[in-house]
Amino acid sequence: MVICVYIASSSGSTAIKKKQQDVLGFLEANKKGFEEKHITANEENWKWMRENVPENSRPATGYPLPPQIFNENQYCGDYDDFFEARENTAVYVLLGLTASPDSKEAEAQAKQQA
Repeated sequence: MVICVYIASSSGSTAIKKKQQDVLGFLEANKKGFEEKHITANEENWKWMRENVPENSRPATGYPLPPQIFNENQYCGDYDDFFEARENTAVYVLLGLTASPDSKEAEAQAKQQA
């Protein structure tokens, strides 16, 4: 399974850049394989992202903004979903990955199941 993060490599928005860096930094720090899909430099990536973000996850007006996260073709969420999952120690669940047994997330899941 490969996590794909759709990003805008030439975004003028510092907020979008920070959100993208936050998601990518988390994946790098946790040594999770991922692929950056640039939507500003590749029209096919932009089109695929727009078409595959579920209707209920799209903004009321306009297009979904990066970063958008997929586990291969399965939609995981946007930055707000990622942020909330991180706050709740549930990023691996959001991404459809198994947490490392020694991770805080695995500990939190074990406590919830006990």
